[in-house]
Amino acid sequence: MTPVAEWGQMSLIEIGVDSFAAAFDEASLAVSAPDRLQNLVEQIVRADQVGLDVFGIGEHHRREMLDSAPAVILGAAAARTEKIRLTSAVTVLSSADPVRVFQNFATVDLLSRGRAEMVVGRGSSIESFPLFGFRLEDYDSLFAEKLELLLKIRDNEHVYWSGKYRPPLTGQGVYPRPVQNPLPIWLGVGGTPRSFARAGALGLPLMVAIIGGETRRFRPLIDLYREAGNRARHSPDQLKVGLHSPGYVAATTQEAADDFFPGFARAVTEVGKERGWPALTRADFDAQRGPQGALIIGDPDEVVEKIIRHSKALGGISRVTFQMNAASLPHAKIVRAIELLGKRVAPALRKELEAYAK
Repeated sequence: MTPVAEWGQMSLIEIGVDSFAAAFDEASLAVSAPDRLQNLVEQIVRADQVGLDVFGIGEHHRREMLDSAPAVILGAAAARTEKIRLTSAVTVLSSADPVRVFQNFATVDLLSRGRAEMVVGRGSSIESFPLFGFRLEDYDSLFAEKLELLLKIRDNEHVYWSGKYRPPLTGQGVYPRPVQNPLPIWLGVGGTPRSFARAGALGLPLMVAIIGGETRRFRPLIDLYREAGNRARHSPDQLKVGLHSPGYVAATTQEAADDFFPGFARAVTEVGKERGWPALTRADFDAQRGPQGALIIGDPDEVVEKIIRHSKALGGISRVTFQMNAASLPHAKIVRAIELLGKRVAPALRKELEAYAK
């Protein structure tokens, strides 16, 4: 086996779940939105109880999702949890006001006594741009300017700043201030080299969304991130890499695949109609579940093996989060998967990593 020293921070892998707060599941369109959100909070509570490290809530502005205000959901969960870290997945910063974003997550940090984080990104969906009056043509410049302001707010109680897309700040205080100093901010990225280099230059931890293809193909981009961070003289401890992928665990691999495929195929095919992707077939899906494919789907032992394989391929990861409800799974199945992650996958992964470290 490859020594752990060559796998970066593999021995520190955290396990978590990301949710896009699906409004519907595969069985029914009739369950009410309030019940959906109550179920989601229950999932976060259960993840805390079984010892998972982190739970993330996405941000979308579409009929089929209920996560347009992730900080509100996380605030509800903060009051009912004790240890789990609570994060966005991702905050669409390009179309948001950095002052309000910071205030929202600082409030979650206070409610949770220091467990809030945010993952900020440009976002893969575009609905928020016309909704909030921004031009899609300004996609990247909006994000760069707003990230600059968000980091300045994080580092300064009173902010002096001016830019193109927002009125200037001339020393106003931004409140409340969080428990954590600094409040953790990860940069969420897809496959754009510039985004990886930017995260490294800023010394921000990196959350990589790998939703298809072979995970190892992202290694050059992660190397670019680490090289940029090293050139900027950031500590290796700052240059964390997290992995966000569709994933699911069940008692058997066959059960996991059969549970996950129908809803996931439906979701991918619907998005594909907007973006020009072909429909997802079962053969494509099964190939993605293979040793090199991005999907982390199987029984607990297979899931542990794949996390280790992905970490090795990427030069070491610090966190892996499972996107399960893209498959529109019923609440009971998601809860069962969360329990398996906490009670079977996490302990087995720790044991494997301890064995490699000896």
